[in-house]
Amino acid sequence: MASKLSRPELAVVVATHDRPARLARLLDALAGQTIDAELFEVVVAHHGDAATLALIEGHPLQTAGRLRQVDVGQTNRGPAAKRNAGWRAARASTIAFTDDDCRPPPGWLESLLAAVRRDRGAIVQGATRPDPEEAGILDRSPRARTLSVEPPTAWGQTANIAYPQSLLARLGGFDEDFRDPGGEDADLLFRAVGTGATHVAAREAVTYHAVEDLTVWDHVRIATRWSGPVLLVKRHPQFRGHAVLGVFWRARHAWLALALVGLLLGGRRRPLGLLALPYLLLTRPDGYDSPRRRLLALRLLPGTALIDATEIITLARASARYRTLFL
Repeated sequence: MASKLSRPELAVVVATHDRPARLARLLDALAGQTIDAELFEVVVAHHGDAATLALIEGHPLQTAGRLRQVDVGQTNRGPAAKRNAGWRAARASTIAFTDDDCRPPPGWLESLLAAVRRDRGAIVQGATRPDPEEAGILDRSPRARTLSVEPPTAWGQTANIAYPQSLLARLGGFDEDFRDPGGEDADLLFRAVGTGATHVAAREAVTYHAVEDLTVWDHVRIATRWSGPVLLVKRHPQFRGHAVLGVFWRARHAWLALALVGLLLGGRRRPLGLLALPYLLLTRPDGYDSPRRRLLALRLLPGTALIDATEIITLARASARYRTLFL
């Protein structure tokens, strides 16, 4: 159906996995962009689940010939493989990546295309902010999860970034050794800049990221997938410069390790128990200053420690697999 289009300037490529409700919000937002319709196409890469197929087949973008889809099959090869399938199916000279849990405001593509035209051949990264329609979750849920990006960043988050198609072809796209989410976007950006590509910010090109109210077990499930950062550091040791002491991915991981040492040794040497204090302070949510909310923060602490410990264990296993220490 996309044959109705002349060749567009932009292709919005989305990798999706079992989130049809979120994908529907994204597609509706893309249908409402202020940019001329003939200037962009949308390519969705998915694994053929029935709900996603039904959504795509019935969406106005599809009936208008502006939506292409790529079924990568039931084997979950990760977002890197899906994004590669998506951009390779696109016909545009510029590939704009976003995620299925994003919802761009109407002027997103217009601002992004203006930046692409201004810096021909550059990698253009826009801003990502919590979705204002869901921002209230941040105030009421201490375990809310979202994404905020002020470009340019070394991580090259695919929520809002555009690459020349020719550059992707030259690099071979995303490295599909990154099977889990995380690290594949930074790896691509690092390789691109290493070939001399320019990376610029387009702060006016804003998209919104979902805000999710997650449970402890949701966070633990997500934490079991964080093997990508280890492979990233293995491939690009320079990223250790973004880590705490060059070893710890998050500051909380370093402080949790110190806290465990303090707690294990504190029985015989009580002052060592104070080593847990920095972790306690770091993990306290903002705004928890009243006595009642301090008590709530203490109740949250075991879950937070479980999440951080799961991340460390996942990273430790990946460190053994890739033979490089990164926690």
